[in-house]
Amino acid sequence: MSAHATHSLKCLPASAEDVFRTEVFAGLSARPRSLSPRWFYDRRGSELFEAITALPEYYPTRAEFDILLRHAAEIARITGGGRALIELGSGSSVKTPVLLNALMPSAYVPIDISGDFLNHSAAALAKRFPTLSIHPVVADFMYPFTLPAQVRNLPRVAYFAGSTIGNMTVPVAAEFLRAIARTLGEDAFLLIGIDRIKDAKRLVAAYDDAQGITARFNLNLIHRINRELEGTIPVAAFRHLALWNDFEARIEMHLEAVRDIEFTVAGESFSISEGETIHTENSLKYGPREARVLLRAGGWNPIAEWTDPEGLFALVLASGLPRPALAA
Repeated sequence: MSAHATHSLKCLPASAEDVFRTEVFAGLSARPRSLSPRWFYDRRGSELFEAITALPEYYPTRAEFDILLRHAAEIARITGGGRALIELGSGSSVKTPVLLNALMPSAYVPIDISGDFLNHSAAALAKRFPTLSIHPVVADFMYPFTLPAQVRNLPRVAYFAGSTIGNMTVPVAAEFLRAIARTLGEDAFLLIGIDRIKDAKRLVAAYDDAQGITARFNLNLIHRINRELEGTIPVAAFRHLALWNDFEARIEMHLEAVRDIEFTVAGESFSISEGETIHTENSLKYGPREARVLLRAGGWNPIAEWTDPEGLFALVLASGLPRPALAA
């Protein structure tokens, strides 16, 4: 999915629970109200997202998998062997084996915010690739993170799948890309998924499926607040809303109140009127030129691009831009 990621890159406070509470308080107090989609991904949210990727309406996963099947060997030829593969937001790592088979990396570092889900996926990959050195990292990649010591001296290629870059506003996306360039170091590559602009009906359907799984995914955020922050939010008082914002070239997901409600979160009181929404996610879509401009603004040089046969989705391979020399 895509995210309403408007926070800037900075160091995390003391604990994830503190961050969650602070961001929920701020988001529910703001006007308009909003919550970061990174909080979708507790274990249940991660499971629901994996179910979303298999839906007939949700084309990005199938399109990206098709691109990898057809072009992984070419990607490997360009990047070369012996690199550490760093996957940002690895989830269940369903598409990863295609890259692992083609790239034959020296090590694999999956990074994900959901620790239980990450460790389960890493264990499954370890069985499938018993000789591969795997080093899972539980982290929110929107913030600075440290690569495992085992890969610090290896050349790197990062894989940022599923058009997650669309979760971010353009300034945050450019800042994020620059931070990733610094983390990966010189001579790194970035393989990034970018969703294309297309028919609005098809876009909305991908985020409001007939089975209602995306709605459950969105509403799970309320369940998580209630469970982890002692919330009393009536889940049934909200409905899932997905819409296309043509001016911003993005899908938006909201939770819309179907009646007036009052509730508490960690002892703090809130009220929401009928028809008011909590903005939970954005998914920006990019044309080919706009995507290349974004990458260059983020310190990367696009060197190759592949799409599925329908042109719904793109994988772009970029290399790091040379860093300017310091004045003597």
